[in-house]
Amino acid sequence: MIMNHPRAIAQLGADVLRRRAEPVADVAASDIQTLIAAMRTSLAATEGVGLAAPQIGASRRIIIVASRPTKRYPKAPFMEATIMVNPAFEPCSEEIEKDWEGCLSIPAIRALVPRYRDIAISYTDPFGQTVSLRLEGFVARVFQHEYDHLEGLVYLDRIENTRDIVTEIEYFRLIA
Repeated sequence: MIMNHPRAIAQLGADVLRRRAEPVADVAASDIQTLIAAMRTSLAATEGVGLAAPQIGASRRIIIVASRPTKRYPKAPFMEATIMVNPAFEPCSEEIEKDWEGCLSIPAIRALVPRYRDIAISYTDPFGQTVSLRLEGFVARVFQHEYDHLEGLVYLDRIENTRDIVTEIEYFRLIA
């Protein structure tokens, strides 16, 4: 296993967060495996539930979805940290749900964001295998949030009204 230290999380305003990430041609390439290890280490050092490669400065189409209860997301369901290379998704229905999101790249802010509730996803795993899954609810939301990072978008680009943005302090009061 490749070991390394957590990388700094790119913050809103960083150019890498606004670029469309490049596809990965060879998952087995040493630079890609090193990047995946850095993503795992970097996410583990946070209270986040997902991370996209651009958030650690690498404009590549790789995300981790790692739903788990944390201080930031106390009611999150548990899902083993899953590396997804060149992910894609399709909505399974037109049902949209608004719920709270935050982002490691935009600290201290939360917003109500509309997302598809039920999606079918596909990706390549770190071993080069193609995986297809169906995700619902919170985990589907995390996937779409991280996928947006690969498209050069942040969750604030998706809000319907600026009144849907609150400070994290107010967010914790609202969910208490």
